[in-house]
Amino acid sequence: MNKDIVRQIVNILAVLVTIAVNGLANALPLNGLNTGQISDRFHVYFVPAGYVFAIWGVIYVGFLAFAVYQALPSQRANPRLRRVGYWFALSCLANVVWIFLWHYELFPLTILAMLALLLCLIVIYLILGIGRTRVSAGETWLVRVPMSIYLGWITVATIANATSLLDYLNWNGFGLSPELWMVVMLVAATVIASAVALTRGDVAYMLVIVWAFVGIAVKHAGVSLVANTTWLMTAVVVVMLVVGAVLHWRKRDRIPLAQ
Repeated sequence: MNKDIVRQIVNILAVLVTIAVNGLANALPLNGLNTGQISDRFHVYFVPAGYVFAIWGVIYVGFLAFAVYQALPSQRANPRLRRVGYWFALSCLANVVWIFLWHYELFPLTILAMLALLLCLIVIYLILGIGRTRVSAGETWLVRVPMSIYLGWITVATIANATSLLDYLNWNGFGLSPELWMVVMLVAATVIASAVALTRGDVAYMLVIVWAFVGIAVKHAGVSLVANTTWLMTAVVVVMLVVGAVLHWRKRDRIPLAQ
């Protein structure tokens, strides 16, 4: 069988398995616990309100869009999808492994799975050349936008996973209060998002960060330092989103077509 067809089939199966495992993890639930119940055990601030996790619905739709698009006969020899290769399937594997580790409360190992997932998505992001090259509208909306949204969410999830693990390990934060550490993490996340905005003009990625930050501010409205800092960082991210989008729009004619 043609190796491109094999890759297309593997990606379709990877999407179906990932959606099924994530769905069953909460429907069964896996190990008698749903994902949110486990998360609520940890007393950390870098976790948004429950409604924010509805973004997984958007991510799953993006998975399906990517699976269908990359499976089209016309995309079989797409050089960018060929270079992506099995990185997407590997990201799905990391996602599934994380679900099992989380539900079976093997928390120190969850961060390894999360970092593996983040690494896979960063590699895919760079291969696709998001913000650096131009592609068709179909590839933009069915490949690039879903990957940007997914990477944006996993950026947030990685920080949240790390903070939960530190809470599990009873880390004392070098004597700093959890509120102050939250400020540090918010600033770090804002710096990362700003870099993406200025270098890539990636609106989809930035909107995910805004969505998560607003959810954090809403959930911790009663903690003034956390809430006020989060709203401030949200405003900064929005400004950087606009600045990045304008800069990217101005140079759009000089952006080369992807090869």
